[in-house]
Amino acid sequence: MDLDETDLRIVRELQSDGRLTYETLAQRVGLSRPAARMRVQRLQESGAVRVVAIVHPAVRDLSASAHLAIDTEGPAGPAARAIAALPEAPFVTLTSGRRAIMTELRTAGFGALDRTIEQIRALPGVRAVDALVATRHVKDPYLLTREPTVSTLDAMDERILAELEEDGRLAFAELAARVGLSAGATRARTLRLLEGGVAKVVALVRPDVLGMGYLCGFSLRVDGAAADIAERVATFERVTFLSTCLGGAELVGTITAESFAAVRTTLEEMRELPAVREVESWLHLELIKERYDLGPRTD
Repeated sequence: MDLDETDLRIVRELQSDGRLTYETLAQRVGLSRPAARMRVQRLQESGAVRVVAIVHPAVRDLSASAHLAIDTEGPAGPAARAIAALPEAPFVTLTSGRRAIMTELRTAGFGALDRTIEQIRALPGVRAVDALVATRHVKDPYLLTREPTVSTLDAMDERILAELEEDGRLAFAELAARVGLSAGATRARTLRLLEGGVAKVVALVRPDVLGMGYLCGFSLRVDGAAADIAERVATFERVTFLSTCLGGAELVGTITAESFAAVRTTLEEMRELPAVREVESWLHLELIKERYDLGPRTD
């Protein structure tokens, strides 16, 4: 899908706030309200953009997360699709480099994390699994970094969140009809959840749509405090995700760039940092799954 400059401006606005009203969006990009609405609907219907609510992991009791690098015997596709079927795996890609598959896991505690890793190790075709256990998400385009201020959710809150996880731009009237409340009550509850950090409504956009079709993962071994170097790396414009971690590296992250040259430049900038001892990188070749609205199994 070809996007013009106005489309790109709309996408950037929705990445910051997926529930911007059409009126506000129209004012910011210089369109009429009907024209803004039509463009947003076209972007969503094309599959280039999904606007969804992403619930804070703490709300779902997803207190443990890890980045896995997985090697396979034979083709990696079948194993990647089997991993993608796990609700604990919101992100799965086929990659170049030392390992064939990269995945992110989010689970309810470290016991569940260990069981899920063992389940992946037992999948047909999986030969080796390396795990980096996240200690802090330093930079994440989809998640609020602060902890939620709303501590308790009732069944109605959960119903509202479930609807917004499927369509983050549902109008309050439509949302109210689906959950069985008045529009006013629905609006009040929704704003409480969003302003309290329980969830964030964002636009999930294919990087190629924005002309940023080159995704490179990286891990860093560093000397000294990982937190200090993490804050520096997080300032790099093309670094879109970054976590501190335990395991074979101190930092793991993602570069989203417009060209191989831009990827190379960013990696070189990391190598120039005095505290960086080792850089490993890989290219994300095919996105198998990116869905952050699925909680862990309850069985």
